[in-house]
Amino acid sequence: MAGMKGKQTVRDMVLSLGLIGIVAGFIYVFIPKDDSEPPLKRVDYRVELLTARRAAAYSVAAPEGLPAEWKATSVRFQGDDFDSWHLGFHDPDGDYVAIEQSTQKPVTFIEDASQGAEETDATQRIGERTWKRYEGTKYDALVLQEKGSTTVVTGTASFGQLTKMAEALKTE
Repeated sequence: MAGMKGKQTVRDMVLSLGLIGIVAGFIYVFIPKDDSEPPLKRVDYRVELLTARRAAAYSVAAPEGLPAEWKATSVRFQGDDFDSWHLGFHDPDGDYVAIEQSTQKPVTFIEDASQGAEETDATQRIGERTWKRYEGTKYDALVLQEKGSTTVVTGTASFGQLTKMAEALKTE
């Protein structure tokens, strides 16, 4: 009789584990889950823009007149070793577009801001200024070098969307 008691305990444990597995599988298969990414929050960059325009050694650029489908998602101004302005957006197609401006050494700044994109021979006239095109595996970029600062409009978006952003940029 003693041997029979041990076999029943093992059998009961195996049956319990099987039942738990069936219930867990049922929950996994039939309970709805949301695997999508959470929506990006829109940020209000007006205060940071005013602060940056007061503190920066150059004319800080920000877009004006973009459609509401362009969603600002990140903003920052740093004035530690050199002035640096960042304003990130998601365009209507969901691609990323950023405005980067800095007084940092242009070669280093462009490399960082464009995620390693390389300069091409192509230039683009936007308003009264000529921008250089950079192409990369991760980001493409439009680059404007001016006295004392460099502006980079960069991201995963097409050159058409990068151009729209560059066209919308206004300084104080």
